[in-house]
Amino acid sequence: MIDDPERCYRAVQSRDARFDGWFFVAVTSTHIYCRPSCPAITPKRTNVRFYPTAAAAQSSGFRACKRCRPDATPGSPEWNHRDDLVGRAMRLIADGVVDREGVSGLASRLGYSERHLNRQLTEGVGAGPLALARAQRAQTARVLVETTDLAFSAIAFAAGFASIRQFNDTVREVFASTPTALRDGSRRARDRHTPSTPGTLALRLPYRPPFAPAALFSFLGDRAVAGLESWDGAEYRRVLRLPHGLATVGLQPADGYVACTLRLGDLADLAAAVTRCRRLLDLDADPQAVDAVLGADPLLAPFVAAAPGRRSPGAVDGDELAVRAVLGQQVSVTGARTLAARLATELGEPLANADGTLVRAFPTATAIADVDPARLAMPVARRRALIGLCEHLATGKIVIDPGADRAALDADLVALPGIGPWTASYIALRALGDPDAFMPSDLGVRHALERLGQPADPKSAAALAERWRPWRSYALAHLWASLAEPLPQPSSTTKSRSHR
Repeated sequence: MIDDPERCYRAVQSRDARFDGWFFVAVTSTHIYCRPSCPAITPKRTNVRFYPTAAAAQSSGFRACKRCRPDATPGSPEWNHRDDLVGRAMRLIADGVVDREGVSGLASRLGYSERHLNRQLTEGVGAGPLALARAQRAQTARVLVETTDLAFSAIAFAAGFASIRQFNDTVREVFASTPTALRDGSRRARDRHTPSTPGTLALRLPYRPPFAPAALFSFLGDRAVAGLESWDGAEYRRVLRLPHGLATVGLQPADGYVACTLRLGDLADLAAAVTRCRRLLDLDADPQAVDAVLGADPLLAPFVAAAPGRRSPGAVDGDELAVRAVLGQQVSVTGARTLAARLATELGEPLANADGTLVRAFPTATAIADVDPARLAMPVARRRALIGLCEHLATGKIVIDPGADRAALDADLVALPGIGPWTASYIALRALGDPDAFMPSDLGVRHALERLGQPADPKSAAALAERWRPWRSYALAHLWASLAEPLPQPSSTTKSRSHR
C-alpha cells in the first residue's frame, strides 16, 4: 500500500473505511496520525505521510487522533496471509511474545538473529519489534484505563510497562493526554452505555464490513465442547488458556463490532486474549477483497451474494485445535465433540471459579502425552497418532502458533504416523489462519460439490479450487455452509435465509 501513496491519499479523500488498519495517515502540520476514514477535514497532500503501522507513525513523532482513534482499528489483513518473516513476526508480536520473552525470545522463535529481525521489520513495516510492542502496550493500557477503575500502577504493569513513569510518558506521547484525562473522558462515555460487570472487561472488537456472523458462530457452536464452550444461539462462550493463566470470554455479534466480555485471571493477558479472539472470528480479514474474487466465480457467486463477508473460523489455541483435529478424523462433528468432551473431563484443568457452564480448560499436550493410552477410548491407530502428536507438542519439536512457518509445519505434521493431508490442512486453516487452505478430500466438500453438480473426487475438487486462490479457506467456508442452506438461484437478487 505505501508503495502507492497516491492511492492512499485517494482513500483518505473518500474516507474509505475499507483501508482502516491497512495503513495510517500522518499530518505534518498537526503532528497527528489518523485512520483513513477519519471524519476530519482532509489535509493537503503535501502535508501527509503514510505509514504501514501505528508504531511507525509514533516512532516518527506523531500522536494518535482523539477523534478517529486509529489505535482501535481492525488489524491489517496483510499479516494474516503473509507467511514470510515479517508476517510471522507481526502475528507473534500481536500475541504479546515481545512483552513475555523479549526481542531475543521473538527472534529465537522465528529462527533468526535479533539484528536481522529488527532490520527486516524496520524495512517492512517502518518500526522494530520494540516499537511495535510499545504501540500495543499503549493500546492495552488505554483499554484498561477506559474500561476499569484499577489503579494506574496496576494498569502499567498489566499492560507490560517496566515502570509507572514509562507508562505515563507513553500515554502522554501517544495520545497527547494523561491517564487521568483518558479515564475522565471514558467515565462520561460509560454514563451513556451499560458499564462492565464487576470483575469483567466489556470490550468492542471492530471488524471491516460486511460481516456474516451467523454461519461463523453456528460453526463454533456446533463444535462446542461441554464444560469448555457454550453456545445459546446468541452468545458463544469459552475458556481460554492464556500465558499467565485461565480466563473465560463471551462473544456476541453486534452492529459494527463483536461484543467481548472477558474474565481474566491476570490482566497481563488482555492483549493476548483480544488477539486470540480476533483470530478465532477472523476479524482482521478484508471481506471485500475476498468477496471480489469468490463473487466473480459462477459457482460461488450466489453464496457470496447471499452471505457477503463470510469469515473463515480460526482458533484460540494451536495445540488444542490440533488435538481436536486428530479426534475428528473419520468421525462426525458430533462424534468429535463427544471425544473432546470426554478428554477434557478426564484431563482438563478445572477453573478456580466456574463461570456458569464453563468449568474447565482443555488439557495440555503434556497431560495427554503422559496419559496411559489404554484410557483413551478410540481406535488404536488414532490413539497412536494423538499420543505421538502430543509428545512432539509437549517437547517443542512441533510448535503450532501464529509464528509457525506454514509449509514447514505441514511437512512436520504429515511426517507423523496417523497425520494426513486433511488434518494438516485443517490445522493450517484454523490454528494458523491460513486464508488459502483447502481440503479436497473433506467429506463436507465432496457433499457440497455433488449437491452443486460438480465432480467431487479429490483430484477434481483440488483442480476446481485453483480458481479460488488466494482465498480457498473462504471458499471452503461457503461450501460447508451451503450444506445446511437452500441452494440460492444465480439469477435471484434475494438473499437466501440462513438455517441459523
